[in-house]
Amino acid sequence: PVESIVEEVTELVGQGFKEVTLLGQNIDAYGRDMKPKRKFSDLMRIVGSIPGLERLRFVTSHPRYMSLGVVDAVADTPTACEYFHIPFQSGSNAILNAMGRGHTREKFLSIVERVRNRLPDAAITADVIVGFPGETEQDFLDTLDIMEQVKFDSVNTAAYSPRPNTPAATWENQLDEETKQDRLRRINELNLKHATERRARMMGRVVKVLVEERNVKVPTQVMGRTTHGYIVYFDGDIDELRGRLINVKIDTTEKFYLAGKRTDEVAISL
Repeated sequence: PVESIVEEVTELVGQGFKEVTLLGQNIDAYGRDMKPKRKFSDLMRIVGSIPGLERLRFVTSHPRYMSLGVVDAVADTPTACEYFHIPFQSGSNAILNAMGRGHTREKFLSIVERVRNRLPDAAITADVIVGFPGETEQDFLDTLDIMEQVKFDSVNTAAYSPRPNTPAATWENQLDEETKQDRLRRINELNLKHATERRARMMGRVVKVLVEERNVKVPTQVMGRTTHGYIVYFDGDIDELRGRLINVKIDTTEKFYLAGKRTDEVAISL
């Protein structure tokens, strides 16, 4: 129930927590089995307005169930982080149907379009599987096309491997390992290219970083995250800064992290 979630988050904020993540394997289905039915977008707005909460995240969104109203809720809720994890799994409608995903590439792209319209600077990440039984070269190219259209901040990629007690494991149209690994290599190259480009746009920006822990490789540095979910390293004492929001001016961008220096300049959201 909404009330119990609000009570738990309020208690966490009272203990000093600044960020909360609403977690579910298919979080957009929240409230559909309640009487009366509730919407996840409404929950976002309610939890996001709890006094003292600085950041609100949520994972994972399923394209089949995700409503455009969730995107609007993030845009309308100041504490909601501009970050969406939406596994699309394949860019081919034929493969999506074979997987039983219950959504199309068109549905997925309509969600991305709403994100880009309401929150142009938002981060979008995803999961994708290549080499699913029956996947043709064109099916794979359709997946690369989605990658090119969206330019994800990062994608968790994997080559299909048969899992016991799943229907696809017994299908006769399995792909050979060489084809699967070749497609995994090609999609990973594109993934790294886009990840690098997306973080490069942060160069020179002042971002607000929630400090989490010490940089294990450089003990004189701390590590935190932006609202986009980007990892940021900067010089600082973890005992002093843990759990604090610090403004950092970015002077280094890499594939999967940013680095910079503390600043008195104000972070500005685009």
